[in-house]
Amino acid sequence: MKKRVIGLMLVAILLLSSCNLPTTPEEPSIPPLEQTLTALYATASAIPATKTPQPQPPTATVTSQVVAPTNTQAVAPTNSPVTAAPSATLQPPTATRPPYRTSVSVEAANITPTIDGDWAEWKGKGKEYPARNVVYGKSNRVDEADSGLSYYVGWDANNLYVAVKVGDDKYVQEATGENIYKGDSIELLIDTDLQGDFFVQSLSGDDYQIGLSPGRPDTSGTREAYRWYPSGKAGALTNVTIGSVSSSGLWRLEAAIPWSVLGITPYKGMHLGFAISVSDNDSPGTQQESMVSNAPGRMLTDPTTWGDLVLK
Repeated sequence: MKKRVIGLMLVAILLLSSCNLPTTPEEPSIPPLEQTLTALYATASAIPATKTPQPQPPTATVTSQVVAPTNTQAVAPTNSPVTAAPSATLQPPTATRPPYRTSVSVEAANITPTIDGDWAEWKGKGKEYPARNVVYGKSNRVDEADSGLSYYVGWDANNLYVAVKVGDDKYVQEATGENIYKGDSIELLIDTDLQGDFFVQSLSGDDYQIGLSPGRPDTSGTREAYRWYPSGKAGALTNVTIGSVSSSGLWRLEAAIPWSVLGITPYKGMHLGFAISVSDNDSPGTQQESMVSNAPGRMLTDPTTWGDLVLK
């Protein structure tokens, strides 16, 4: 009986010891809390950080493609101020340059006179102008009977015309050619480009000095025209027609000067610089004792001192 009890006890011990064999699954062990947090942190650090995308600007409502306008005219940007071109009617005439010289203005009548020294056909067609300004030899001039001048100016498509009446108690003209100024004669100063050199106080190629002689030893003698300036064109003007007559204390002269002499084509309303003067000589063997002009400040070498002529 005692042996049977001991055998049962041994069997029980063997059964109890078989519970720890490798074939029996073990319960999972739970690590401490601090180990669990460390493992989680390490795992999160190993994952690359995700880049947060930057906000994109709103899509422009106008595309970058430029569509050309259907016409060829350039279009100004709407955000740029547009300055309208001034109207031609708003442009004032040149403020510093009047259309004529204010010292003396003369009108040329539209007329084609007969060149014979007779003034009859000028009456009622043109205006007679006086010239009373002594511009040289004032002490040698006594009065208008000694040397006085009145005149008409005319024009047509072919010629510039002048008609003069000269009070002269002693007619003396002994010179010829370039020296006709030394005796009784007429001088014309003409600026053919008045607007182009309005303020130029010296002679240029468009300024003309022309002399007209009624003849010698009296007005029934040889009549002459001479161009002193421009100097490159100096010489006798054989294509200028002159007619003259004389009486006691008076002589008259008419002249037709072709526009080709002045190198211009005339038109109605044309303005030219202009001065007309008479040279007087009372003593044979001497020369140009005085000069009377229509331009009060007449100076040969300064066209701004001349007057103005307008073709009517």
